[in-house]
Amino acid sequence: MALLDSGFLPRGNPCGQCGTPIPRPDWVESVPGRTSFLWFCRACDYRFEAIAIYEEHHPDSLAA
Repeated sequence: MALLDSGFLPRGNPCGQCGTPIPRPDWVESVPGRTSFLWFCRACDYRFEAIAIYEEHHPDSLAA
């Protein structure tokens, strides 16, 4: 299982079907610019994925 530092994991995301809060994602996969979270609701057996997409950081483009 791929995991990130648990201090940065989303918590309590509502189920996409029944709305029950899910304590934490079952799976986390991170590549540069994107993190995918697989959620599983034990209340209704619904599975769904949430994807966070980040802008690439360009330190050369920052003003001094």
